[in-house]
Amino acid sequence: MQYHTVIDRFPIVPPLDPLTFLCFAGIFVILTIWTARRPAIGAAVLAFVPPLAFAHSIAGTTATLPKIALLAVAAGLAGRVEAYTAIRARPIVATAVAFAVLTIATLATIVHAHYPHDVMRETFKWAEYTAYFCVAAVAYRLEPDASLVRRAVFGSIVLVCVSALLDEIIGAPFGMMINHTPIPRVSGLLGGPNQLGGYLEVAIAATAAWELRAPSRLGKAALVLAALTLPLTFSRAAFIGIVIIVLVLALADRHTLRRLATLAIGLGAGLAGAVEWTFFAHAPFAGLLLRASDVNPGATAGLGTRSELWRAAWYFFRHHPWLGIGAGNYEHELPQAGIFGVQTHANSWYFQALAEGGIALFAATLALLATALIQLRARVQASPWALAALAATLALAAHQVVDYLVFYPKVAEPWIALLSFGIASQPASPAHDPVL
Repeated sequence: MQYHTVIDRFPIVPPLDPLTFLCFAGIFVILTIWTARRPAIGAAVLAFVPPLAFAHSIAGTTATLPKIALLAVAAGLAGRVEAYTAIRARPIVATAVAFAVLTIATLATIVHAHYPHDVMRETFKWAEYTAYFCVAAVAYRLEPDASLVRRAVFGSIVLVCVSALLDEIIGAPFGMMINHTPIPRVSGLLGGPNQLGGYLEVAIAATAAWELRAPSRLGKAALVLAALTLPLTFSRAAFIGIVIIVLVLALADRHTLRRLATLAIGLGAGLAGAVEWTFFAHAPFAGLLLRASDVNPGATAGLGTRSELWRAAWYFFRHHPWLGIGAGNYEHELPQAGIFGVQTHANSWYFQALAEGGIALFAATLALLATALIQLRARVQASPWALAALAATLALAAHQVVDYLVFYPKVAEPWIALLSFGIASQPASPAHDPVL
């Protein structure tokens, strides 16, 4: 049987059927009861499920495991009086407000939108992100069982990496042509190599931070697998993100490089796998590193190139500088900017914000990142979660100059969960964490 490195896969979202509805209902009931008894279980589940969407369509949207988990954990916390005190902690309030402002700014873009349905879709997505942060932060604040939550995070990372590495065996749905040879780019459960690259930045930040403060066998396994998988995505921006993560960890702990041998081992093994593809393609390794392709990667896939997508974003911003053309409208309006046969986002969080929401959405985006970094900085010495979230936030902020990753819940929600655990952690000084 011939081995196909790259194969076509067409993901289909099935309608919500009675059996799946009963499964979702059962999960909701069980998780609500568990969370009411032990909030840490709810926090752990919110950390574990984002990559496992199990999406089913219903009433113009999708029912997914993360959404069911979010509703269940919120319901479980609603009966606990102390939850209403926890959510009033100043760092949680400040970050929740920043998320809410970004949600409102997204809704405000409906003013010039030709496709208001897409604006509402993006608004509800950011409302979900806001709720995800608040619920995960409160759950962890009420019961900061780092051991339980850490195992959930690491277990999820292992599952994602194994699913991605299987692409090397069964064939990947994404690839690139090098020397007339298809080279696979793994994606696994994340659904895309660049999305997986962003997820692995969060994963490596979490596992590496805990490896510095409280090493464990599961943590080492998750770190090695994440580092091994990263080069096989061939996401160049993800490599820059990893450099940023290592620098942040090194500033926090001068023994970082010595203690993170597992990271080096994983990256070395992954790079060896990437080098192996150079022999398969009879091409120099530089071709893989630069992703030099025989064909324009956007010519047949309707994805365009970054240069033309960014020019289009700037065109929309100049014509609607204050509130943009409407969230989710960019992909539909590209012909207005002279780009035909392409339907995608701007391949940059910041250009996307400028095009779809103008100055208002761009400012709200920067405010969210700044607020998160300020709150995390006060907790870096006290909590590995805060150190991990700080490193991951800086890495993703840099990566998303050339990719739009928070568009995908499978990337955004793992980052938000990490952010919530870091901000919900007790600071080095109680004076930094009053209740409003």
